Amino acid sequence: MDKLRIEGGRPLRGEIAVSGAKNAALPILCAALLTADDIELNNVPQLQDVGTTLKLLARLGMRTQREGSRVLLGAGQVASVEAPYDLVKTMRASILVLGPLLARFGEARVSLPGGCAIGQRPVDQHIKGLQAMGAHIAIEHGYVVARASRLRGARIVTDMVTVTGTENLMMAATLADGQTIIENAAREPEVVDLARALIAMGARIEGAGTDRIVIDGVPALHGAQHRVMADRIEAGTFLCATAAAGGELTLTQAEPDTMEATLEKLREAGAQIDTGADWIRLSMKQRPRAVDLRTAPYPAFATDMQAQFMALNCVADGCGVITETIFENRFMHVLELQRLGADITIEGNTAVVRGVPQLSGATVMATDLRASAGLVIAGLVADGETVVDRIYHLDRGYERMENKLASLGARVSRVQ
Repeated sequence: MDKLRIEGGRPLRGEIAVSGAKNAALPILCAALLTADDIELNNVPQLQDVGTTLKLLARLGMRTQREGSRVLLGAGQVASVEAPYDLVKTMRASILVLGPLLARFGEARVSLPGGCAIGQRPVDQHIKGLQAMGAHIAIEHGYVVARASRLRGARIVTDMVTVTGTENLMMAATLADGQTIIENAAREPEVVDLARALIAMGARIEGAGTDRIVIDGVPALHGAQHRVMADRIEAGTFLCATAAAGGELTLTQAEPDTMEATLEKLREAGAQIDTGADWIRLSMKQRPRAVDLRTAPYPAFATDMQAQFMALNCVADGCGVITETIFENRFMHVLELQRLGADITIEGNTAVVRGVPQLSGATVMATDLRASAGLVIAGLVADGETVVDRIYHLDRGYERMENKLASLGARVSRVQ
């Protein structure tokens, strides 16, 4: 099992390109099931979750070809509508094949998903929405079994804001008979990117990026090309690392207009930030200031950036209060940060972080994807050597993180 070894105490300086967004690429890969024509995707990140999704699509009978960040897909010969447990168990996003399979083939059998153990992320909103569109759904032996001769347009009001739920229902609605309206829809940029890809395939969608999305169903979709958006969480992670360690960082191929909440908190922490249409430059010349933050659905502060800012607060001047409102188990990295000398107190869904002048290197264990990024940041600022174990979590969402950090002057290496 791979680990990262980090020698802390060095500022970060240099320029790196932001990879494509995992959370945009996964639903767009699944959207290729909606047409028999070929789909070409560019800027697809080379991540473990992307590889798992391609394996799943190939198991269904889709033709998949990968050339670096370019992926060619063809679903003209889909032979199965079952997403088996052995592939779905490691990645919750696998549920995103449910809507496309049901909409195009009239049936789907998808194992209930797994993924990071950060809290309850039920698929009941997916099921409720598809049932409103006329699907017959049952849970049988750990599988969601869905059937519908053809889905019908419907007005769907979700009980909670759900990104994958919005994406699944939006994909299903593209081939439904009539108009579907999704109320209380997720507004994340990744939902907008999926809508752009679907529109390129011939879908009729309005309102993506708002809480009300309107989809007029069409008889069939066609082939298309699409470039996956930049990963705002990866970009925020490297900016947070530089703000904690000090130094100067330029990000290219970035999309700063999708990151306003993150950039505002970094400025509050004392970073100087300049942006252009596709670049971000951060400079941090002093110890960061502690910041308070509260996670909430987009456009508010992202739960996927909470662990990284907690690491920043660990060495900041002052006391920061972090309130997690999305996932109930998303403070599991606190115990590991405390092993490095962090002063953190948990009170329910709130963590009080009192900054200390210096963390001390130790061996820590990643508990989920974003927690692993927070531990890497803490290792970069800790005195001595930090070893981050279980970095298979990290590889699910970051493309060659150790190489990018090394190019910025960090002493970091992957070891077995």
